[in-house]
Amino acid sequence: MSSIPLSGSKFTLDASGVAGFFGGDEAVSAMTIVHVYQGRKWLGWYNSPGSYLIAKKCSQLANSRFWDGSFPGVNTNAATLGGLDGSKGPQFKGIESGSILPETGPLASLMAKECQMERGIDVPGRKTQPVGVTIVDLHYTPDATTTPKQLTKYTSVFAFIPMSVSIGTCIASALFEDWYSFSMILLGIVANGLSCLVLGSGNFTFSHPIPAPGAPRGDGLLLADNNTIVLLGQEGAVNSITRGKFSLNFDSETEYRNIGICSSILTTQCIAQLLLIPQATLFGQIMFLASLAVSFAYTSWLSSFDKSEIQRRLLVDVVLKRPLMTKYMLGTRTTMAVFVLLALNPSNPAKVLDDLLPNDTKVWKSWKSIILSRLQDGEKMHFEPGDWNDGSFNGSESTLLMTLLGDAQAAYDGYCDHQKLH
Repeated sequence: MSSIPLSGSKFTLDASGVAGFFGGDEAVSAMTIVHVYQGRKWLGWYNSPGSYLIAKKCSQLANSRFWDGSFPGVNTNAATLGGLDGSKGPQFKGIESGSILPETGPLASLMAKECQMERGIDVPGRKTQPVGVTIVDLHYTPDATTTPKQLTKYTSVFAFIPMSVSIGTCIASALFEDWYSFSMILLGIVANGLSCLVLGSGNFTFSHPIPAPGAPRGDGLLLADNNTIVLLGQEGAVNSITRGKFSLNFDSETEYRNIGICSSILTTQCIAQLLLIPQATLFGQIMFLASLAVSFAYTSWLSSFDKSEIQRRLLVDVVLKRPLMTKYMLGTRTTMAVFVLLALNPSNPAKVLDDLLPNDTKVWKSWKSIILSRLQDGEKMHFEPGDWNDGSFNGSESTLLMTLLGDAQAAYDGYCDHQKLH
C-alpha cells in the first residue's frame, strides 16, 4: 500500500466542531420536500451536514420522555415537520350556503397566492384604486381523502452527485486505511439515507369535509388583499380550498418510534464525529470535508425551492385538476362589485351587493336599486341620461350617480367579453 497523501504534513483540519451544525438549516429544509417528489426518499444516501439540527427537528415529533429531555421544547406534529402548516387564508363568504369563515386554512392562502400571481386582463373604465377579480371555475370535486400523485423533477438526477462523492471519498479513505474518516463518512451516508427513507415513507394526503346531502352550490368569495376571488363550483369543490388540508401520516403514530430511532442515529453520528474526526489523517479529514461540501451545495440548492410554489402545484394541478382561472383588473370597487354580481348570479343579489358596498346614502341607494332592477330583469347595463337626471337629485348628486352607473356599465361590458372568451 502506498503512503497516505499529505501524511508528512503537521497541519490538521478539525472539522468535527462544525460537521453536525454547519448547513443544518439547509439540510432540514431539504428534508421537508422528501415526500412530495417521486423517488426522493431513496436518494438520501450521502454524508449530509447538520446531523444535530436534523436530529433535533425529528425529536420534536417523537413522543417520548427521553427525547423531550434530550431536546427540550414544544412538541410538533407531522404537518409542521413536513412544512404543511402554512399561513392562514383570507375571509370566505358562501353566497348560497350563507357560511362565513373569518379566516380559512393554508390551502385558501395558497389559492390566494396563485390568483395573485395570475396576470390580469384590464377592463376599460374609470381608474381610482384598481382591484383584481379572479374567477375560478372548479370543475372537479376531489374525493374526501386522496393521495396526490408525487411531482416529478430533475432533482433525482442531481442527487447522484453528492451520493457519488460521498461513496467515492469513503472508498478513498478505506484504500489508504484511514478508518476514522471511512467510518464517519459511511455513518453519515447511512444516517442520512435512513432519515430520508423514514421521512419519505409518510403518507402524504389531501382531505376535506364531505358536504351534507342536498347542500347548495358552494359558490362564494375569498376576500384577499386587493383581489376578490370568485369560487364557482359544488360545495365539495369549494370547501376543498376553504377547509381542505394537506397532511403527513406515519404508520408509527402517535409515538413515531421510527423517527425517534432516526434521531438517535443522527445524534450518535454527531457525537462520533466530534470524537473521531480529529483522530483522522489530514487526507481523511479532507475526504470528509469534501463529502460535506458537495452535500451542502446540494441541500442548499434543494432548500432554495419555493415550498409555497410546490404546494400550489400540488393543490392546483394535482388535487383540483387545473381549474379554469381568469383574472381581471377593474378600476374601482364599484366596478368590481357589479362584475362579481354578474359572475356569481346569486339568488339574493341585494345582500351580496350590500356586503361588497355597504354605502347607504341617497345616491348609493338609488344606484343599487337601478343595478338590482337590471339584474333581476336581465337587461343590459347601458344607461341613458334619464337614469341619473330624474329630477330627484341636485347637480353634484346627479354627477355622482352618472359616474357610478358608468362604472357599472364598464363592469357589464367587461363581463360580456369574459363570456365570449368562455
